[in-house]
Parts: sequence; C-alpha cells; structure tokens
Amino acid sequence: MQKLALLTIAVLFSVTATAQSFKNITESSNGFIGIGTKNPDALLTVKGSIHTQEVLVDLDGAVAPDYVFEKYYLGTSTLKNDYQFLSLSEIEKFIKENHHLPNIPSADEIEKNGLSLKEMNLLLLEKIEELTLHTIEQQKQIDQLYKQLDKPENE
Repeated sequence: MQKLALLTIAVLFSVTATAQSFKNITESSNGFIGIGTKNPDALLTVKGSIHTQEVLVDLDGAVAPDYVFEKYYLGTSTLKNDYQFLSLSEIEKFIKENHHLPNIPSADEIEKNGLSLKEMNLLLLEKIEELTLHTIEQQKQIDQLYKQLDKPENE
C-alpha cells in the first residue's frame, strides 16, 4: 500500500511539473501544436529559437541538383529537363537587372513568404555546383594561357 501511495504521489508530481513546464504549448482545434504561439499554422509551429544537434529533411518530391552536372556534361537532364546552365555573362546580366542570383528568391520575396530550408539548401547546392563548373572552366582557360605563354615567340 505504501508503494502505491508513493507511486501515486510521484505520478501526480510528474503530471503537475509537466503541465507547469509546458504552459507555452498550445493545441489547436485542427490538431496543430504551437510552442510559443497560440495560433499554430502547421503541424508544429514554433515561435522562437530551437536548439538541436541535427535536422533531417526529407526531399519528398524535391530533386537534388545533380541536374546541373547532367545538363553541363550531357547537354540535357533527366532530373530537371527545364534547367538552364547560364554563362557568367548571363548571370551578371541577371544580377544587374534583378539584384539577386537567378532562381534564388529576392530579399523581398523571402521577407514576404519566409524561407524554406529544404528549398533554399537545394538552391544553394545548385549554385555551388554551378560555381564549381565555372571554376573548372576558368582553370582550363588559365592553363591554356600558361601553355601559350610557354611557347617560343616564332611559332
């Protein structure tokens, strides 16, 4: 009987402590849960910072940007057939006109619509792959120029 009483006290204490420590959690009528908000607009809405060691994001229909390399080396992409690899001069022209990178949302768009980490990470990887290919092209041009400099003048 004494063990049961102690167990009951422990459970009551645990429930009471839990309820008090989670007073900033809200459950809406549609089943959404909010932390730091009374109006969650997604399955889990957190208004405030999150401390974690890892975040795993499923692609769930999104395409990893290997299409950049497919388009560059094969001339077409089965992953994203409408992708266009732009030259540096095309990129420069776009930036002069729009003040942001092609396919990257502008600051105004991000402020208005927020930022999807999955989408942005994939777009940034696309840009890294493009930069890598442009760097490879530039290195080939530099190597070619060095070869030309090493040639004797009478050739």
